[in-house]
Amino acid sequence: MLLKKVAPFLLSSVFGLSQALPGTALADVKIGVITSSTGPIALVGIPQKNSIALMPTEIGGQKVKYIPLDDGSDPTASVKAFKKLIDEEQVDAIIGPSGSPNAMGVIQFAAESGTPMLAPVGTAAVVLPMTEQKKWVFKTTQNDDLIAAALMDDMVKRGVKTLGFVGTADPYGENWAKVMSGLAEQHGLKIVASERFQRQDTSMTGQGLKILMAKPDAVLVAAPGSSSVMPQTTLADQGYKGQIYQTHGAALDPFLKLGGKKVEGTILAASLMLVIGEVDDSHPSKAIAADYIERYKEMYGETPATFGANVYDAGLLLERAIPEAEKVAQPGTAEFRAALRDALEKTQELAATQGVYNMTPEDHSGFDERGRELITVKNGQWTLLKD
Repeated sequence: MLLKKVAPFLLSSVFGLSQALPGTALADVKIGVITSSTGPIALVGIPQKNSIALMPTEIGGQKVKYIPLDDGSDPTASVKAFKKLIDEEQVDAIIGPSGSPNAMGVIQFAAESGTPMLAPVGTAAVVLPMTEQKKWVFKTTQNDDLIAAALMDDMVKRGVKTLGFVGTADPYGENWAKVMSGLAEQHGLKIVASERFQRQDTSMTGQGLKILMAKPDAVLVAAPGSSSVMPQTTLADQGYKGQIYQTHGAALDPFLKLGGKKVEGTILAASLMLVIGEVDDSHPSKAIAADYIERYKEMYGETPATFGANVYDAGLLLERAIPEAEKVAQPGTAEFRAALRDALEKTQELAATQGVYNMTPEDHSGFDERGRELITVKNGQWTLLKD
C-alpha cells in the first residue's frame, strides 16, 4: 500500500525535476541560413554567411543552432536547400536566400510548411503585395519605394526632366522599373529609355548606346552587388556625362574598387553603415551598426558590406521574437513556428544596423526614413550627400 502511495509522488517529482534541469525544458531553436556564398552573387552572399558567427547563440536562456547552406547563387539549389531545412532539419525559421529570384522561388514552401522566412534581399516583391503566402515572409532590407522616394526627391531638386533606366532582368530590376515608373509619372519626369540585362552578362554595349541616344538628364541603374558596376562603367566609356543614380543594391565597397573613377559622383540611397562616421550619434541605429562593424572587422579583417548586416538584423529580429513564441509553444513544433511568425509581425521600434523595424500585418519590412541616407561617391569613398 505504501509503495502505491509513494510511486505517483516519485514519478511526479522526477518529471518536475527533469523539466527544471537546464536544456531539458525545451528543444534547441534551429535556424536555417541559405546564402549565395559562391557563384555570381557571392559578393552579396559571403558577408551574409560570415555574419552568422556574430549572431546570438542563446536567446532567453535557450540555445540557438544555425544550419548554414550555400545555394551557389542558383535558384534551383535554393529550393533544394530550403526543402532540406524544412523536411530534414525541421528548422523553426529560415534566413535567406541571398538573391531576389532565389527568394521569390521559395516563398510557397515557407507558406506550405508554416515556416517564417527572413529574406535579406532587395526586391519588395517578396512581401508586396501582401498575400496568404507572403505573410510568412519578412524582409530585412529597405523596400524599393523607400529608397526610390529619396532618389526621386534628389532628381527633382536637380531639375531632372528625363530619365534613363537600366536594370537586371529579374524581380529586383523589374520591381525597381515599376516603382520608378510610378514615381516619374507623379513628379512629371519622362523615362526615355528602359533597358534590361542579365547579372552574368559580360557586355552592355547595346543597352548603353540605346540609353546614350535617348540623351536622358540622368540614369538610374537598378542592379544588386557587382552587377551594378558594368552598366555605369559602360556608359562612362561611351561618353555619358549626366548624373548616374544607383539603388541600395550597389552599397558595397567592391563597387568603389571595381568602378574606380568611372563611378565618381554616383548618388544612391542606402544604409547609414556606408557613412557611419558622418552620422549623428543620436541616430538609434548608429551604436548597433558600429558594434556589428567592429566585431566583423575583428573576426575577418575587413569592413562588412551592408548585405551581411541584413542577415545580422534577421538575428536581432529573432532575438526579439523567440522569447514571445516560447510563451506559446516549444521549438520544433508547428505551433512555435506560427507563434514566431506572429511575434515577428508585432515587432515595434527595434533598432538594428540598417534602421528601425516597425512591422505590421501589411508591412513586413517595417523601415521608415531612419533606414536610409542619401550618399555620393567622392574621391573614391562613400560620403553623405549634403545640400
